[in-house]
Amino acid sequence: MKKTIKPPLAREDPFLEKFHFFFIWFVRLTLLLAMYRSILSSNWYVLGICFFALILTFLGLFIERHYKIDIPIEFEIGIVILIYGSIFLGEVKGYYAKFWWWDLVLHTLTGAVIGLIGFIILLVLYRRKRVTAAPASIALFSFSLAAAIGGIWEIFEFGMDQIFGFNMQKSGLVDTMGDLIINNAGALFASLVGYFYLKSGEAPLFSRIIRRFKKENPVIAKDLAKEYVSSKTKS
Repeated sequence: MKKTIKPPLAREDPFLEKFHFFFIWFVRLTLLLAMYRSILSSNWYVLGICFFALILTFLGLFIERHYKIDIPIEFEIGIVILIYGSIFLGEVKGYYAKFWWWDLVLHTLTGAVIGLIGFIILLVLYRRKRVTAAPASIALFSFSLAAAIGGIWEIFEFGMDQIFGFNMQKSGLVDTMGDLIINNAGALFASLVGYFYLKSGEAPLFSRIIRRFKKENPVIAKDLAKEYVSSKTKS
């Protein structure tokens, strides 16, 4: 679904708004086409993988509606790129086998993105006074969420291999441990970014996304600013 264009963001990035809409629907139509072809060829593995990827493309929309926040467009595009790259290109098109670095890059980025999602979710809960947490606790939550989802994905791959005879784990234990290590490395990076942002108001490499998040969610930004001033006063 196309994001609602709101001033002044629409005047700042009209191209990004259009790119977001067409890119996400290009990915969804590509997945639907692959699902159609997999049904014709009775390739149930590809059908399941593409259906799973299609559901995940609505993840950003789910988070926005469930938590009543507006996710920055760059963030949504990044999530869809990771879904498309890891599940469709990686598993269906065999990029994991064609390019040795494909798995390494995607798992690192996935850990970082999921960690930032956890960071944003906790910011929302923090704003609504549903949780009271120190920056270190918020960072730990972000890391733990990404690590847990990474572990669940590896369990999913193991289950698919054992039950249906797929080859999602490739080299078995080595592949699994390598994926977990680089996923956690990305998660650690994201959690540290969140921690230093809460402590100092700066977030290296992600400052543009976080500034946009604050601009699109002014209530959250206002409360965070108050908390930052309060913490500085107490210290």
